[in-house]
Amino acid sequence: MKATVDSLTKEYHESGVWSDVPLDELFKTTAAQHPDRLALVDAPDRAAWTGGEPRRLTYAEADREIDRLAAFYNTVGLSADHVIGVQAPNTVDTVIAVLAALRADLIVSPLPLHWRQKNVLEALNSIGAKGFIAADRVETRDVGTAARDVAADLFSLRFVFGLGKDVPDGLIELGPMLAEMGDGLSFVTRERPDPADHTATICWSRSGEENVPVSRCHNHWISAAQMIVNEAEISENSTILVPYSLSGLTGLGAGLVPFLMTGSTLHLHHPTSLANLATHANDVEADIVMTPGPLAQTLDRKLGSTKTTVLAAWNISAPHPTTFVARRRLVDVHIADEFALVARARGPSAKIKATALGKHNGSIGCENRPALLEIAVTEEGEAQTPTLLVKGPMVPEIGWRTINGERRRVRWEGTGYLKTNIKVDLVDDGIAGFGIPGTYALGTGNLETIDVIYSSYPGIREAAAFIVEDPVLGARMYAALVPETSNVPDAASFFAFLDADGVDLAKIPHRVLILQSLPRNADGTICREKLTMRTQRLPAAVA
Repeated sequence: MKATVDSLTKEYHESGVWSDVPLDELFKTTAAQHPDRLALVDAPDRAAWTGGEPRRLTYAEADREIDRLAAFYNTVGLSADHVIGVQAPNTVDTVIAVLAALRADLIVSPLPLHWRQKNVLEALNSIGAKGFIAADRVETRDVGTAARDVAADLFSLRFVFGLGKDVPDGLIELGPMLAEMGDGLSFVTRERPDPADHTATICWSRSGEENVPVSRCHNHWISAAQMIVNEAEISENSTILVPYSLSGLTGLGAGLVPFLMTGSTLHLHHPTSLANLATHANDVEADIVMTPGPLAQTLDRKLGSTKTTVLAAWNISAPHPTTFVARRRLVDVHIADEFALVARARGPSAKIKATALGKHNGSIGCENRPALLEIAVTEEGEAQTPTLLVKGPMVPEIGWRTINGERRRVRWEGTGYLKTNIKVDLVDDGIAGFGIPGTYALGTGNLETIDVIYSSYPGIREAAAFIVEDPVLGARMYAALVPETSNVPDAASFFAFLDADGVDLAKIPHRVLILQSLPRNADGTICREKLTMRTQRLPAAVA
């Protein structure tokens, strides 16, 4: 299934940006040329946060597993363009499962790890998923058990597969199943016209009012990753350490796909602390390490080798970048939700560079190459904040058609730009990254819908969600509760109520404020700005 209009497909192919090589074929090519090269390596502490012992595979070993699993998908009845959801942490098994699905011409929908059963059910139902792959657990959360419950409520879900050591009953455990079938599974490649133009993934935009599916073909991913490869100077000899889950533009576009394009070595990491990430990077002598932008300065001090390049990822909720002189190469990666990314090396300057409007071709020296991305902003009045517009070979053109229809589609301007609705600050040389600090809390969506969730707690007359700028995370979610007369709400019980109701982890507040009334604007709406201003003066309970 293709997700791009024919005119754009032709333009991108003629420019040379797009090719006919899909993602899994990149891996297969490296396996043929360098079969003994180390490909995938688990974190040494894997058993502490998910089932199974750490694994390490060469390209040849991994490619054989990918072939067998792709054959298994086809054998059980999953066929081209069937959608399969994935909710699993950074492990070798997860990468194999994803690449095998792509080799079998399936469409992968990677789901955020913080999503609960309710979110997963809604997402898989809306895109008509036929299969679901889930880990047995992620830290203390029984993801496998939740997946089984999703399957019980979603009749269209034909297959639920499990990864890990303690997969619950009701899930097809992939590891033992493949071992039992052994060499009896043989994958037969099916010729498909324009294979890299077909939809590869459905990720989820979480910056708007709802979770919106965003579909990308193989070429979209390669175009996004090309900017990372160029700017970070990743080569086939590189060792890449990725702490981001493979569920969106950051983990996939800046982590997994650059690895596939260069035929390098990928070390997988599950974030528990910055010290743990630094130790892991030093132990494997990583050439490339990804980290949240606000933590880049601290990580820079903890790394041993000055040859390591730090990829500092700045999402739309991140705070303003700090000014510091890095001890090694530092590349700032600005992530515009699931729509686009820009990578720029900071160079000798201690200050981050503004993101220029116009065309972006990659690193210095690539100016004559076709544009990978074009950036503009909306023309707003003086009282309105401009929002980000993007177009180009890395930008998805058509949103997935969901059960909810048009209201969950990405929107387009008449000029061909995708309207992201992400607010930006204009500066002299362009825009100050994507997003405005304190405006977004990643993954929360529309605050008014969260008001309803908080207000449903017994004994609460009204409630409001609001955002407070945070020096590390960029923004945190807070809750203001107004109790009914003679009721004294208990913060611990409130958090337990949200947990029992299966509320998305991103929507559980960092702190709770107890107020006599909510401040209002002249039109009667909640004045969230005043709530933000008074957070430092009121008593609060911490989650």
